[in-house]
Amino acid sequence: MSKHAFSDLRTAAYCPRQCYYRWQEDDRDPPPEVETRRELAFRYEELLDDADLATEPIAVTPTQFRTNLSCAKARFDAFDELRHPSERDVFLDGKESRGIAHKVLDLDPPVPSLVSAGSPPENGVWHPQTVHAVAAAKALAWEREAPIERAFVEYPTYGVVREVRLTTRRKAAYRATVHVLDSIDGPPPRLTDTEKCESCEYRGDCGVKTRSLRSLLGFG
Repeated sequence: MSKHAFSDLRTAAYCPRQCYYRWQEDDRDPPPEVETRRELAFRYEELLDDADLATEPIAVTPTQFRTNLSCAKARFDAFDELRHPSERDVFLDGKESRGIAHKVLDLDPPVPSLVSAGSPPENGVWHPQTVHAVAAAKALAWEREAPIERAFVEYPTYGVVREVRLTTRRKAAYRATVHVLDSIDGPPPRLTDTEKCESCEYRGDCGVKTRSLRSLLGFG
């Protein structure tokens, strides 16, 4: 049984066909600005106190940023570990998947945390990130031989931290994505006219045809 990269699980949960096209590329490293944004997740103490947020790559106002981060501090008992993680950029090699956890928190049991350079949804985390979080928790559990039933996803440019509990539904979504990856031996079926296709970098290669708003309203 092959082991899947966390990044492939995340991409396939979004669109299996997009994952297939990414496999054809040689350079899959994130752009430098992604790393700059992620680095904020390792500076929470400084950013909460006296940092000049006007010079930082945050996506909300300084007041909103500190409010969001203060809420996370009050809500999560793991916040001290999130500020000062015991382990950083840890490679996890699980039974079915492998990849980097940006933080591993020294709790009982340990908890992985993933850092996103993007924006959070209004509630919870995006579906692909849920699958990624479950993969990281399961890989860490495999390595440490301990049951791990939660993970964190951080959105540091917003000062937002979200907890992901490994519910039955989320584990099922992870299993379904593993099955999808196991079955890919060529381009998967195209999605049909979704918002995902509008912004996809592989739209030209994929050949998906999307309809304009005018067409959807019956004017095209």
